[in-house]
Amino acid sequence: MTDTLFAGLPELQPGTVWLVGAGPGDPGLLTLHAANALRQADVIVHDALVNGDCLKLAKAGATLEFAGKRGGKPSPKQRDISLRLVELARAGLRVLRLKGGDPFVFGRGGEEALTLVEHGIPFRIVPGITAGIGGLAYAGIPVTHREVNHAVTFLTGHDSSGVVPDRINWEGVAKGSPVIVMYMAMKHIGQISANLIGAGRSPEEPVAFVCNAATPEQVVLETTLSRAEADVAASGLEPPAIVVVGEVVRLRPSLDWLGALNGRALAADPFSSRILRNPA
Repeated sequence: MTDTLFAGLPELQPGTVWLVGAGPGDPGLLTLHAANALRQADVIVHDALVNGDCLKLAKAGATLEFAGKRGGKPSPKQRDISLRLVELARAGLRVLRLKGGDPFVFGRGGEEALTLVEHGIPFRIVPGITAGIGGLAYAGIPVTHREVNHAVTFLTGHDSSGVVPDRINWEGVAKGSPVIVMYMAMKHIGQISANLIGAGRSPEEPVAFVCNAATPEQVVLETTLSRAEADVAASGLEPPAIVVVGEVVRLRPSLDWLGALNGRALAADPFSSRILRNPA
């Protein structure tokens, strides 16, 4: 069965680096290309957000190198990580750079790939399910719904210096995107909420924090923009978390499929409190 499953998939050649997304947590969300890379790699350079169960798929004898970057904690510099990939490839190894989520969605995969190009190292990009989509799905929150939004914005809650990015047009986001999905935003949620409310979003707009998404430790906190900072502080929850702002959060009582597995009764009509048009 294994031979059939991986038949025809590419070989990870010596001296090559694959930049691979591991998805938001659940090992079942790995792609076939990701699993194929794990079974071939000589060395796996992995992020802090990669579920340890994913690493169990590595071939016997593979070297695991931790290269996680977590806000507020000592971590390797990005340039050093990128150059380490070059060093390993030049040593003739099959190198897997394994990242949580998708390598090109706030994963610094573009920076690492550019370093490989700079040094003439062959590489391959393997997309993964980003937490802003997959993690929310595990919380029962869709990023789009025809009766709620026709646009969604993904943004990061802090820049390379660790503060809220000043290049984000908060007014434009607040007025132009019905649903906002934020990575690495929990620490600065007070300032971010104030920015959005100041730009016109309702203080009562629903917000959800999905912590440790798509893992057995997943916890979801539902709140509003005005209460988000206080509720997070009171909850004691900590990153990693994905944050979503918008009416799609109101779908969770109907779509919390994980909760339903544990006995939660799902609501058939989450929008019963307001009249909706008949969708085309």
